Amino acid sequence: MPRASRPRSLPICERNSRRCASRSAPFDGIEKIEPALLETFPYEHPERAAEVVIATDEWNCVCPFSGLPDFGTLTITYVPDRVCLELKALKYYLTTYRSVGIYQEHAANRLLGDLLAACRPRRIEVRLDYRLRGGIHTVVTVRHPEGVAGA
Repeated sequence: MPRASRPRSLPICERNSRRCASRSAPFDGIEKIEPALLETFPYEHPERAAEVVIATDEWNCVCPFSGLPDFGTLTITYVPDRVCLELKALKYYLTTYRSVGIYQEHAANRLLGDLLAACRPRRIEVRLDYRLRGGIHTVVTVRHPEGVAGA
């Protein structure tokens, strides 16, 4: 099928039913992600640009193309404005991705959007460093404001 005429509303997996039929495990849709779990607390020194780095090597979600789990390291680097992310709540939020089928690039952008909405930082960077899969190493980095390296 020519590129211009491919349906854009369906994920690749749904357009390729043979591959979907061979999927070994079911997965949930993005509606299972719960940004309401994110909590914050007041940052008492907004006059200082403190850089906060949060990292976990327990990141995982599901590849919607293959149905297989994706594992990796998530690093969030941000400069708070008026509030900071509460870590226990962040952990609960991150666990909502475990059964969700989401492409790696979309996961990074979804995380960024949810974190921006929750804490409105001066700047933020989300970096997902996925473990090797099929001999391919993927790192996805998104930031706000866009173009600010080393948020």
